[in-house]
Amino acid sequence: MIQQIAFIATLAAAVYFISRRVSGIRKNIGLGKNTFRTDQPQVRLRNMMLVAFGQKKMFKKFIPAILHLFIYVGFVVINLEVLEFVIDGLAGTHRIFAPYLGGFYGVLMNIFEFLAVAVLLSCVFFLIRRNILKVKRFWMYEMTKWPRLDANIILFTEIVLMLAILTMNATDQILQQSDPHYAATGKLYFSSMLMPIFDSLPVSTLLFIERFAWWFHIIGILAFAVYVTYSKHLHIFLAFPNTYFAKIEPKGHMNNMPVVTNEVKMMLGLQDATAAPPAEPGRFGAKDINDLPSTSLMGAYSCTECGRCTAECPANLTGKKLSPRKIMMDTRDRMEDVRKSLDKGGPGLQDGKTLLNDYITKEEINACTSCNACVEACPVLINPLEIILELRRYVSMEESGAPSSWNSMYQNIETNFAPWKFSPSDRFNWSKD
Repeated sequence: MIQQIAFIATLAAAVYFISRRVSGIRKNIGLGKNTFRTDQPQVRLRNMMLVAFGQKKMFKKFIPAILHLFIYVGFVVINLEVLEFVIDGLAGTHRIFAPYLGGFYGVLMNIFEFLAVAVLLSCVFFLIRRNILKVKRFWMYEMTKWPRLDANIILFTEIVLMLAILTMNATDQILQQSDPHYAATGKLYFSSMLMPIFDSLPVSTLLFIERFAWWFHIIGILAFAVYVTYSKHLHIFLAFPNTYFAKIEPKGHMNNMPVVTNEVKMMLGLQDATAAPPAEPGRFGAKDINDLPSTSLMGAYSCTECGRCTAECPANLTGKKLSPRKIMMDTRDRMEDVRKSLDKGGPGLQDGKTLLNDYITKEEINACTSCNACVEACPVLINPLEIILELRRYVSMEESGAPSSWNSMYQNIETNFAPWKFSPSDRFNWSKD
């Protein structure tokens, strides 16, 4: 009974903190313009299954992809065992599924243990890769102490949780030989390798270790679930809606502003007289997060800071200040700062700061070539370019602050239908020679 009460209290606390955090994230995403796209649901569902569930884009780098797949599958499948933990905690039972599944229970447990070991080894490899081999994209200037520490905390936590499972199963198998309360699981291959460590211990010590490992694992899982909502690893959950609502147009497609399109059509005499004019925008482009599409804000929370976008960015590769990863991190930081302010009864968006200038500089967005390399590289279809374009629209259309060379280009396009300052009739003069 004491175990049940303690477990219910622990579970309730975890649910409370998770629901509170999820509510805050939902409100943050809701600060943006509601642009969740629902057209072509079959295409969107296919993208979600292939990219988020199937890890399709991860396999551009095969070895990290395989190890990430082990962690991902392990996370999903091992959580099926956590379901048994939860039922045992609520009912005060021990391995409640074992009597019903018979020998198949041992097969399942061996699968779980194989995945636990695969997760453990993959996490060790990733820790070595980040901290000893120091892969360049994990050590760029935007990867300050906290982003690096966050990744290490997650990897270390997963290693400890997997060790807790193996320790619990090893001591459990020894106790099965003397205590009828412990249901028979059959031989569990990986945890049985640890049994010699505990064989000589008295039963009371084994009981303590087994129960401690059980509690450590379940509390660790619940604490991990709470922590993930504050971490870059929130992509574990948000990758699914992010890939579903991602743009499905060709990557070179840029969204036109309806009010501008309407004006151009009117000038050219192409406007449908019966069509209702689009609503006037409150602002051209974006200055702060509330001007951005909600899908872009969700993308900021979906970013795992892997840096593949920045590693492929031609502007960054040539020494420019732009980092698409930093664009997403800065957008998320701005949302978090606004939410903290609102939760304290502060001014929120009216705090005197804006996403443009205070978080993202004009130098960064002006360095972008709009090549979509970052969009192509992202394993979960995040679109940093959409944020960059909206910020540049604001600078150009609201502040008239675009570089002078850009303004000349805009004028040439408007008058000559090309970036160059010569008549359209002279466009093919080069071919005469």
